Amino acid sequence: MSTQGLLDYLRDSPSPFHAARSSARLLEAAGFQELMEIAPWERERGRYFIRRGGSLIAWSTEQAVMASDGFLIVGAHTDSPNLRIKPRPDFSRAGHQLLGVEVYGGPIINSWLDRDLGLSGRVVVNDGYLRRDERLFQVDEPIMRVSRLAIHLDRSVKEGEQFNAQQHLAPHWGLGTTPGDFAAYLASLVGVDPGDVLAWDAMTHDAQPPALIGRDQELLASGRLDNLATAYAATEALIAAVEQPMGHPGTRLIALFDHEEIGSMSERGAFSSLLMTVLERIVLTLGGGREDLHVALAGSIVASGDMAHATHPNYADRHEPQHQIAIDGGPVLKINTNLRYATDAVGAAAFKDACARAGVPCQEFVVRSDLPCGSTVGPMTAALTGVTTVDFGAAMLSMHSVREVTGVADQEMYAAALTAFLS
Repeated sequence: MSTQGLLDYLRDSPSPFHAARSSARLLEAAGFQELMEIAPWERERGRYFIRRGGSLIAWSTEQAVMASDGFLIVGAHTDSPNLRIKPRPDFSRAGHQLLGVEVYGGPIINSWLDRDLGLSGRVVVNDGYLRRDERLFQVDEPIMRVSRLAIHLDRSVKEGEQFNAQQHLAPHWGLGTTPGDFAAYLASLVGVDPGDVLAWDAMTHDAQPPALIGRDQELLASGRLDNLATAYAATEALIAAVEQPMGHPGTRLIALFDHEEIGSMSERGAFSSLLMTVLERIVLTLGGGREDLHVALAGSIVASGDMAHATHPNYADRHEPQHQIAIDGGPVLKINTNLRYATDAVGAAAFKDACARAGVPCQEFVVRSDLPCGSTVGPMTAALTGVTTVDFGAAMLSMHSVREVTGVADQEMYAAALTAFLS
């Protein structure tokens, strides 16, 4: 894994759809073949992947001997909190053209204010009689902004900002007393007539590109580190792992899911049947049946990756005193007795073993007992598959901010640990 590779991946992946495309391009360069879900799959052992919107699953059956051999799985997600454009977004107020937005997930709202924002996503267009085509678009130029109210007009801002999502978060993107035409703007981006734009999944992103920061540039600042840093590490780890002999036979697989930030309950989220359907079809391509599938699941393990909270230097009291997490301190095991993280002793031991084989340290995160604990795709993956699952991450600060920060050395250790896990 290269730092420049991660910077490029982050820059090229402002939406889940772009992230799935970025991983697909890396996989194709490594000899992976894209399969269509609506067609029969190849029966030959090899390297394959599928995409469904902003989700991607990739696997290698090159080391599989029997259809009942287990799976080594790394899971992650491709989506991040942001502001998403409504279906009928155009309106004007006080001489400004504005866009109606919905808040997606749980962003730190005030970090999105007074930022130069770009636009990305996918648009579905009419491509002829009874034909529809999906096209991605990405605008990295600063075309919109959500401006704060001046302190002179709201002295209470010093006591904490309060926002009404309907009234206060609409970005302005032009001047005029008549509304703009968002559909026409999208049409110009993808090269069709405005009347051919049928629908869109459009979202904002920070227009400032990813960058190395710090006195010695040992930190990486970017939007969407949660969880594209994991998605990139998982993709690179799978590519590296398939070139190495495995200690036991089986299928190595990564699952990058959309919609984790809003609960994963969609046709392509971790709470869907997507992963189990793919696992069953893989077993079928290997000549097996339902019994082989269940035997394979019993011999499988999942590592669920989602970025982890580093101990904040200005808020160290918000962290568990006996489980301080350092940036560039190595991959982080995430543990919660109430199973907000899926890690148990068996999974933890397997991940620690992978870190040891990779020659990297392993940290352990536990949330303070008087604070609520977040969650990941891990628990639902464990419940839906019945497979031992361990939750892990890489340390970062400012999670869910428009711009987050992590350690450069951590990303190399992250990918090394996942390569060892998949190997």
